[in-house]
Amino acid sequence: MARTAPASAAPGASEERATSRNMRGLNALWPFLKPYRGLLLASLCALVLTAGVSLTLPLAVRRVVDNFRTGADALLDQYFLAALGIAALLALGTGLRYALVTRLGERVVSDIRKAVFDRVLGMSPAFFENIMTGEVLSRITTDTTLIQSVLGSSASIALRNMLIFLGGLVLMLLTSVKLTGLVLLLVPAVIVPIMTLGRRLRRISRENQDWIAASSGNAGETLGAVQTVQAFTHEAQSRAGFAEMTETAYQVSLRRITTRALMTVIIIFLVFSGVVGVLWIGANDVRGGAMSEGTLIQFVIYSVMVAGSVAALSEIWGELQRAAGATERLVELLNATDTVHDPDVAKTLTQPVRGAIRFDDVHFTYPARPGMPALDGVTLDIAPGETVAFVGPSGAGKTTVIQMILRFYAPQRGRILFDGVPLEDMDRAAFRRHLALVPQDPVIFAASARDNIRFGRPEASDAEVEAAARAAAAHDFIAALPEGYDAWLGERGVMLSGGQKQRIAIARAILRDAPVLLLDEATSALDAESEGAVQRAVEMLSQGRTTLIVAHRLATVKKADRIVVMEAGRIVAVGSHDALVAEGGLYARLARMQFTDGATAA
Repeated sequence: MARTAPASAAPGASEERATSRNMRGLNALWPFLKPYRGLLLASLCALVLTAGVSLTLPLAVRRVVDNFRTGADALLDQYFLAALGIAALLALGTGLRYALVTRLGERVVSDIRKAVFDRVLGMSPAFFENIMTGEVLSRITTDTTLIQSVLGSSASIALRNMLIFLGGLVLMLLTSVKLTGLVLLLVPAVIVPIMTLGRRLRRISRENQDWIAASSGNAGETLGAVQTVQAFTHEAQSRAGFAEMTETAYQVSLRRITTRALMTVIIIFLVFSGVVGVLWIGANDVRGGAMSEGTLIQFVIYSVMVAGSVAALSEIWGELQRAAGATERLVELLNATDTVHDPDVAKTLTQPVRGAIRFDDVHFTYPARPGMPALDGVTLDIAPGETVAFVGPSGAGKTTVIQMILRFYAPQRGRILFDGVPLEDMDRAAFRRHLALVPQDPVIFAASARDNIRFGRPEASDAEVEAAARAAAAHDFIAALPEGYDAWLGERGVMLSGGQKQRIAIARAILRDAPVLLLDEATSALDAESEGAVQRAVEMLSQGRTTLIVAHRLATVKKADRIVVMEAGRIVAVGSHDALVAEGGLYARLARMQFTDGATAA
């Protein structure tokens, strides 16, 4: 598979973000920090305490040095005891700061992960046409880990060093205005590389995260289709494609590391060169009697603390840049627009729900296939309790009808009504509770057989689960599993055959006991015996329910109340099996191919 650049890393896109948003991307974290203002305030107090205590240490050192030759042993002992007390207070404050800040970081990141997952889980399928699931997972895991590192460590270290820098600078001025003025001459030389290389570092960090997410998406897609990959002996190409994307991410990370290392080298050299120069001038002042040894040592300690804080800030700046980029990527998910959304004031269905469905001149085109209408002016009334089958060639729009009823997509024109209420006027979760779906590609979760069936109605009892399995002709093979209904089915139902998966999905729909039943090729993977059993179960289940059946095999729809024949997104015929066969046309041709040619082939 050829390497493709992640969309978010397109040339110019990340650079535009970097120059327009800069570090303001971190502002998006405030709504998640706001509920924990008390914890944040306590963390800041502990941080201020440790910074303040650190700044008092040089004062104690100066007292000790200046009084070392005075012979006042008791006074000297008091200074040493004071220094010991300061050290104990510093240790206590540092431990408290770590505990509070780390807890805050863990709490906020957990909230961010839940918020992003909640948002993505509610997005319509159109959203996932433009982003890979693996990339979404990368943002939820990798990007939030970066934010956790910043909130739980880097941010507090940055603030502490900022306080030490400002406090140390003030105390340097109080100690010696002359030496402090010389130190300040170095500030522009330090700030310029921070600003210049910092912007470049943020751009590279964003690109690095984009490539990591892209490689995760590629791996997720490949592993999700591992049997197909192996069946077509595509392992070498898949390995090469993943290796290329991973290597690109590595090369981008090398650029990030090199830029950050260069920035660190420049800043530390400039800062400590200035400290050495100032120390030389101060030593001459001590020799000339203009300054005491203790005062010089105090100033040197403060200057080292200030220089160290600047160096630390230059390193942490890179972490903050990466976290800002990660925050932007998460905010993109939180602020993603959806083509399908619930109304501000939702209407409700009249109870009991009857299951009447109406398509009123519905036009729809998939976003990924513009210019190819999936539904072209579909108008259809489905009465409560009616069984309606949809047949036609592949791509005729049959499955799209099911997806539109579930409101996975919204029509560009026309509307769909459920019991007389337009779907767009209702909360999606509210009306979907009255629908039961058996998809063409049944989804089996990495859980037990019992839990997979109970997914249809979580509050159902074990007896109801077993009854649904019996109705779906699934009880016998489930009971034969080593642990019966508690047997683990594996990821994506790897332990089951295609027919067994579909019977689990049918049992799930039966258990849901909804007034509207949607069957999308529900029996396509069943053998003749199982299909007959399931057909009988479906016929029983359909009684008193509105049932929509999508099928290629016409034998499964012969008993439907009405058969809707579709072609190229349009309804071309409606009627019973016998009427449509007698009418001729598309349905008659399909019937002749399946019932006549199929019998000959058999």
